[in-house]
Amino acid sequence: MSVTLEDNKRTAIAVKLADMKATQNLLIANEKSLIAACPDREITNRLEGFLRDDQKNLGIIDTVIVQYGIKAEAKPSVQKAIEEVESMMENPDLTLFDKVAKHELLKHTQAMAGVLVHKAGQVVGADIAVAIAPLNAVNFENRGHEEQLKGIMESLSTMELTGKPSDSGLWSRVQDTIAALSGLAGSLINGSDHEIAICDLIRLDHTKVFALLSQIKATDDPQKLEEYFGQVYQDLSAHSAAEEEVIYPVVRPYYNGIQHLYEKQADMKQKLEQIKAMNCADTVAFKAAVELLALDVNAHIKEEEDEMFPRINGSFGDEQQKQLATDFKTAKSKIQDHRLASASH
Repeated sequence: MSVTLEDNKRTAIAVKLADMKATQNLLIANEKSLIAACPDREITNRLEGFLRDDQKNLGIIDTVIVQYGIKAEAKPSVQKAIEEVESMMENPDLTLFDKVAKHELLKHTQAMAGVLVHKAGQVVGADIAVAIAPLNAVNFENRGHEEQLKGIMESLSTMELTGKPSDSGLWSRVQDTIAALSGLAGSLINGSDHEIAICDLIRLDHTKVFALLSQIKATDDPQKLEEYFGQVYQDLSAHSAAEEEVIYPVVRPYYNGIQHLYEKQADMKQKLEQIKAMNCADTVAFKAAVELLALDVNAHIKEEEDEMFPRINGSFGDEQQKQLATDFKTAKSKIQDHRLASASH
């Protein structure tokens, strides 16, 4: 069977995530420009807070793209729109209010894109909802930024029209709105780190593959079987290669079961290749083979989470675990980039 042909809906979501990453880079560039141009220290302080949040959120979007497992390029129309905004931000004839107003609209666009990705993920597959879950933090934070930007626009417009600052109650009203949004978002909006600790990142992979295997078990549609197994194949291939490159060598001195994990992953890879060669139209044989794979995957996951994770948590500090997560994510991303480059030739 073919595992290179991506399902169109999954590819569309990958493109939307690429659009979000390109837009996030633009938000960061805009905020740097607005900070340099704004004479009001209170407004500048808020813009500097946005900048810190958006730099963190760029890391979260990167993580989501890697966890999603399908790479794409931003749409040409989005790239063209970004160039137009960049030109606008450099236009000396436009007021600071005009530029902040455009930035607020861009924030709204980014927030709605995040919502759209979530809604689409709910329709397409449970595994997608798992992969994009960290995007919740970005979406809620963008909503909070929107409200603060409205306050900044009110302040700037009052100053431009009257030469005097707006009333002192403005920022308290904005803060009330942010507090309400923070309540909705819970702990997500308060996160200060873009990088998930390594055990949580690996567990996110495990949860995603559980969702995919469950979707395979629940369908007899050959097209769906091909779609879901194609994603299982790609995710497990990237996951195992990244673990063997980054995680296992570092953990080996602290856990004498690493060699067994290598061996079990070798068995799993062999089964993946065997299933890849099967015709999924023979649904009974195909699903039986996937069920055997699932047994191996489940046992392997249990060993990692019950045995390897405690060794990692007991042997590495928080910063070391975050660095492992960064290295693991980078390794997976390179594998996905190579896959994308191969598919385009």
